[in-house]
Amino acid sequence: MSRHQSWSLDCKVYVGNLGSGVAKHELEAAFNKFGPLRNVWVARNPPGFAFVEFEDNRDAEDAVRAMDGTRLCGSRVRVELSHGRSRRGSRRPPPPPPR
Repeated sequence: MSRHQSWSLDCKVYVGNLGSGVAKHELEAAFNKFGPLRNVWVARNPPGFAFVEFEDNRDAEDAVRAMDGTRLCGSRVRVELSHGRSRRGSRRPPPPPPR
């Protein structure tokens, strides 16, 4: 099971285009003004993205609207609701349905 599978997708926010030196506490400070947070996870290998999980999906939606395209830790970030799919395999067609 993936480390993030237990996160609620309607409350999970993807934060991309982060610099490699961003700290978890910086993201917590930037996003907790929209509502209580459940989890914050910052990628280290490869760096440059993070996930923030809110307790309420309305807070997640507010954060996406307010933070997308803003500067955070020196970089203009992309903020969107997570869709739960990995970007790595997105170019391959989905597997055929079971028979």
